[in-house]
Amino acid sequence: MPLDILTIGEALVEIMRTDINQPLNQPGPFVGPYPSGAPFIFATQAARLGMRAAAIGSVGADAFGECLLNQLEADGVVRGAVRQLPEQTTGIAFVAYKSDGARDFVFSLGAGVHLSADMLNPALFDGLRCFHVMGSTLSMSEAVLSVCQEALELAQAAGALISFDPNLRPELLPPEAARIAFAPFIAAADILLPTEAELLQLTGAGTMDQAIDLLMTARPERRIVVTRGAAGCSIFTKEARLDVPGFAVDEVDPTGAGDCFDAAFVSGLLGGMPLREAARLANACGALAVTEKGPMAGAKSLADVERFMRAQR
Repeated sequence: MPLDILTIGEALVEIMRTDINQPLNQPGPFVGPYPSGAPFIFATQAARLGMRAAAIGSVGADAFGECLLNQLEADGVVRGAVRQLPEQTTGIAFVAYKSDGARDFVFSLGAGVHLSADMLNPALFDGLRCFHVMGSTLSMSEAVLSVCQEALELAQAAGALISFDPNLRPELLPPEAARIAFAPFIAAADILLPTEAELLQLTGAGTMDQAIDLLMTARPERRIVVTRGAAGCSIFTKEARLDVPGFAVDEVDPTGAGDCFDAAFVSGLLGGMPLREAARLANACGALAVTEKGPMAGAKSLADVERFMRAQR
């Protein structure tokens, strides 16, 4: 059966401090492991919304790898795209939270950075409806960027929609270098999901309107979704701009909110939703994602999200 959504990138588990303002450079308690990795959070949220989804990535043949694989199996994410590497350990992110909402990370990506062209099984692309890529993945290494470019070409040849979230990580790749590395993915994107800051950095424009004009001139049929966190999002097409407000929730753990937003917007469009309804679904999934500890814990089923939205009306 063809996939609705395919993504690619870093697979890992997350281990986090139990409370805020506990620095990583001092002894203290942790909780976890939680299955994580932006592409895998995305795939899990898409699967929970009813999409047939898969993520290409690598884990070690160890307990942390099993943690992630067991979660994918429980959610119905297609596991055949994930490779276990006996000679590598599964990627780990140690996370500490600050009272101002900022986070500190220590990464050991291990198997997570091991993506190779032979993992691009043509069967994954046969009949594929949408291929989603994230800038965090493209920023890992030149080798990973090359594999993702090959995957992009396979997805385009299959006639899939291309979705791209720039997800800029300056600690991995400076904005100037990211603008060059991301250019083929931005050019190909039918759905572009930046923040306003990313929009300006990647286009070099002075204002958001100028950036939108540049991107729409290059590809008039695309949809640009500018994400605004708790404030919601703005959708730009060649015909109009739609501003869709967010939802108020109590934040517990912000990790994965953007990935859940992306997955919900793409899933909504593939499910035939009008743009405004797809954006409302995305805003709801992004909000719910922050309400539980663990990057995938707040990713809800379609029924749960619909109940949440009805209650919020």
